[in-house]
Amino acid sequence: MKRLYAMLAGYNAWCNRRLYDAAAQLPDADYRADRGAFFKSVHGTLNHLLATDRIWMKRFTGEGDAPTRLDAILFDNLADLRTARETEDARIVAYIDRLTEADLAGRLRYRTITNPTDIEQPLAPVLSHFFNHQTHHRGQVHCLLTGFGRDAPALDLIAFQRETGTGLS
Repeated sequence: MKRLYAMLAGYNAWCNRRLYDAAAQLPDADYRADRGAFFKSVHGTLNHLLATDRIWMKRFTGEGDAPTRLDAILFDNLADLRTARETEDARIVAYIDRLTEADLAGRLRYRTITNPTDIEQPLAPVLSHFFNHQTHHRGQVHCLLTGFGRDAPALDLIAFQRETGTGLS
């Protein structure tokens, strides 16, 4: 199980680098344009991803800053957002690297943000949600990029595996 989550942590960082490279090519007006996505724009969606990753990492580790809103704009410019994203991705990789199989078989207690409720559930399925959530919203950004007529980067897990050799043996 740990190998799977280590691969997904690496995949997350790889995808984010590619997506931020593509977002950096947009004119600022397009980057911020409300295109009807759940978090409106590329800017809003990338901020949402960082916000929710920080929320989950605070739940997982008990450390770090965690916003109180899912639509928090943590950084108003892409350069600062990217720096924070890279730091968070490194933090995610380090966290997963420290987990043991016993940790993965353990449970997590946390409180939800919307409709605050106390939850306890096994850690492994929560990690699966964590990585799936990232993929879901990166897909929205990918769609927004193609809507601007841009070549959005390949984000397929198999492309990551082939490029890095991760998960091929």
